[in-house]
Amino acid sequence: MSTVREFTAPGMAARTAAILFVFVIVFTGLLSGAYQWTKPAIEASAAEEKMKLIDEVLPRSEYDNALLRDTVALPPVPELGLADPSTAYIARRAGQPVAAVFEAVATDGYAGKIRLIVAVRADGRVAGVRVTQHKETPGLGDYVEVKKDKNKARPWIAQFAGLSLADVPAREWKVRKDGGRIDYYAGATVTPRAVTKAVLKAAQWFEASRNTLFAQGDAR
Repeated sequence: MSTVREFTAPGMAARTAAILFVFVIVFTGLLSGAYQWTKPAIEASAAEEKMKLIDEVLPRSEYDNALLRDTVALPPVPELGLADPSTAYIARRAGQPVAAVFEAVATDGYAGKIRLIVAVRADGRVAGVRVTQHKETPGLGDYVEVKKDKNKARPWIAQFAGLSLADVPAREWKVRKDGGRIDYYAGATVTPRAVTKAVLKAAQWFEASRNTLFAQGDAR
């Protein structure tokens, strides 16, 4: 009896291994097929979410190109607080650049980094700014985020729209407590101070990089 076991055990092991191998191949094929089938829907959903965010800082009525395809790959940009590569989106109308949309980071928030999306028009005017991620104190410094700001008619972050370095000198891109023109909520100055500084740096970086950005963009 023991002799039979000695001869059948290896055969059973080989059979089990073969079955597992076939299972892995089939399962991998199914996963690959499911990914390929759902990939377009996933990409479309991601693009839609990205456009919703961009719509908050730059109205679609201002450009007529495929914004998500007209891009410039950016290396890490210390001036924007970005330690990793990112992407700038170039908005055009009738083939002419009208604005750029890009990320920035306020590195000195009260509770850490505050991530922003900024749109600046070709003439250097800020079209819009939104906070996309932060860890600021709930109910105190989080009013920099539109959804958390109690002033729905004119959110705090909206006051950057229309500002430009040509009309507002750098020394005035500060909260009023520091001698600037940016309003803030009493008792919470660190967060708006950090965001204001980041927006100023974004405007300055755009001013210095505008020609390069618009020359590199793909006008398709």
